[in-house]
Amino acid sequence: MKFITSRDNGTFKRLRALAAGEREEGRALLDGMHLVSTWATRVGAPELLAVSEAAYAQAEIAGFLSLHQAVEPLLFPDALFRQISLVASPTGILALVAIPEPARGPISGSCVVLDGVQDAGNVGSILRSAAACGIGEALLTPGCARAWSPKVLRAAMGAHCFLSIRENCDVRRNLEGFSGQLLATRLDTAARSLFDLDLTGSVAWLFGSEGAGLSAEVAALATASVLIPMPGGMESLNVGAAAAVCLFEEVRQKAGARG
Repeated sequence: MKFITSRDNGTFKRLRALAAGEREEGRALLDGMHLVSTWATRVGAPELLAVSEAAYAQAEIAGFLSLHQAVEPLLFPDALFRQISLVASPTGILALVAIPEPARGPISGSCVVLDGVQDAGNVGSILRSAAACGIGEALLTPGCARAWSPKVLRAAMGAHCFLSIRENCDVRRNLEGFSGQLLATRLDTAARSLFDLDLTGSVAWLFGSEGAGLSAEVAALATASVLIPMPGGMESLNVGAAAAVCLFEEVRQKAGARG
């Protein structure tokens, strides 16, 4: 184990820059035992592990380190570790990971398309719901919050380990040859109720930005518009909530079809 005590250390500076939101091509920073352990289980060993002095004595973190001895952890004094953590109350462990290459070629099975969704919490929430529903791919257009940014990673709670994420993609090109429905959520009266649609096949769900909705280019790809019935007094749902309703309705219908 290497003990780092100086703010002039190159690795410390690198981690602090990433924690501050600077980009490093092909790399992401995971903060917390849940994200780090999920990554190690689903994807593989991280490139680098950083641990605070206080956390090193904790049984959960000590047990994790003992299972991943191929990656020598860097130990930081608590005060230094707080400067590289991504959260106000650090759990004491960070991992630097290489971002996996997304899948290429035609999309099979259901997927989510995020068109200009700028809020990191919404992007992370939709990725989390997609992973929970067994969806394997997410397509993000230019203008979306960065999928591998610290805020999106925290909101997604490990969903990145279960998804292939295509960022800055040309949705039309990526969906060429897609054999299922392309469904866009809308509020107009021309849209069909979500609960009247047959969702037992493959679906590409098109979700637009919080304010403007879908761009004209992506909206034109839709084979149908979907309305989520809201018998209460609200006019609309947050895009993260709307996505969760749609995706779990697909899960419900497919489970019923199998039964």
